[in-house]
Amino acid sequence: MPPKFGTSGLRGLVTELTDDLVHAHIRAFLAACPHGGTVHVGRDLRDSSPRIAAIVIDAIRGAGLAAVDCGAVPTPALALSAMARGHAAVMVTGSHIPADRNGLKFYLPGGEIAKSDETAILDALQTGGAPDAAQGPLEQDPDCAARYVARYVEGFGAEALSGLRIGVYEHSSVARDTLGEIVEGLGAEAVRLARSDSFIPVDTEAVDPDTRAALTGWADEHALDAIISTDGDADRPMVADAQGAMIPGDVLGPLTARLLGARIVVTPVSSNTLIDRVEGIEVRRTRIGSPFVIAGMEAALSEDPSAAVVGYEANGGFLLGFTARGPKGEIAPLMTRDAVLPIVAPLAAARAEGRGLAQMAARLPPRFTAADRLQEVASERSMALIETLRRNPDARADFFDIGSAEAGIDETDGLRATFANGEIVHLRPSGNAPECRLYTEADSPDRAQALLAHHLDRLAARLREAG
Repeated sequence: MPPKFGTSGLRGLVTELTDDLVHAHIRAFLAACPHGGTVHVGRDLRDSSPRIAAIVIDAIRGAGLAAVDCGAVPTPALALSAMARGHAAVMVTGSHIPADRNGLKFYLPGGEIAKSDETAILDALQTGGAPDAAQGPLEQDPDCAARYVARYVEGFGAEALSGLRIGVYEHSSVARDTLGEIVEGLGAEAVRLARSDSFIPVDTEAVDPDTRAALTGWADEHALDAIISTDGDADRPMVADAQGAMIPGDVLGPLTARLLGARIVVTPVSSNTLIDRVEGIEVRRTRIGSPFVIAGMEAALSEDPSAAVVGYEANGGFLLGFTARGPKGEIAPLMTRDAVLPIVAPLAAARAEGRGLAQMAARLPPRFTAADRLQEVASERSMALIETLRRNPDARADFFDIGSAEAGIDETDGLRATFANGEIVHLRPSGNAPECRLYTEADSPDRAQALLAHHLDRLAARLREAG
């Protein structure tokens, strides 16, 4: 699949992310979008990222702008640093997708690019983008990650996690050192686990059975209170409780929103419907992808600039739209997906209440989700199947094996079918990888997993037939 824009920026095979292609997209970005005269550049830990980052920096400087090289840093740390100075940013990352792929995430001085900005960048590609100019300066920023650590230590306090033993599953996350520093800065003991010298594509929405088994084993072996991690560029959290059981992102989201005093939550249609049952919170649903969540948050803020609005995705990436009050200090807005806030906030709340994470999650309305995906599936095949199901009720009745009548379908993003017994099955082609994603929801975790496994098999069979 050639490089293309999806819900997380430009992505493609490393072999197709040539020097010329990367250079052209950066120049188009500079021509089409505000940048404040300076662009901050970060990267993840993929083998291909240093080369691509060097091309990004060269393209920026060649257009006469200043480049700030932040090195290997979490995506939200890069965004936080650039936005604080009124500058644009580019993150070189493929997030959770395999190491043979990579990509670019673009940030304006005010936050992530919107869909309209993507269109403007693509239009600028046709006209050559920003022209050559006198070589711009290069600045190094070795303190980008340290400022990100300070955000949480200052907001939550040096004793927020005191007495806890927190496992940090390091793998190849660009935040692996930063997570340990945050945990220790909040007073906990960080137990570092499974650091990898090669890139591991950790998808926090589709954690494989081997990793789940490892989490359970580590929790028991090290007597841990929780295990934390992120995806490759640290905009999605991974959290497990004291037994090593995963706490889904759309459970971390409501816990975090409640602790921060949010009154409006913007979240995609795929997120757990338990948030709709939490008192005192207005829920607004969007298509899947941070640009849509941000658009929903901006709409809420345009109605009321003082609105206590947050956003999160089912994968756990959390967006803060107002100045929140942490236990020890203010937490400034950050309108991009962040993995650390939905890790720290639930842990701090659990410790303050003398509870475990599992107990905190159990206090929420009892709705449970599961998610996975079929890989190496062309989007066209997934979309063709979904279109057939959308148009044909008989085809849906044959495909969805629920044992309950269809109550309605939602076409906000893909096809989301709700049944009379309250269960949900949702199909969606990935926007930036050759994958078809499947989401399920039910009143018990076992039933949600059973629905997922059953319909993944049916999905694979149908796609094979279509191929």
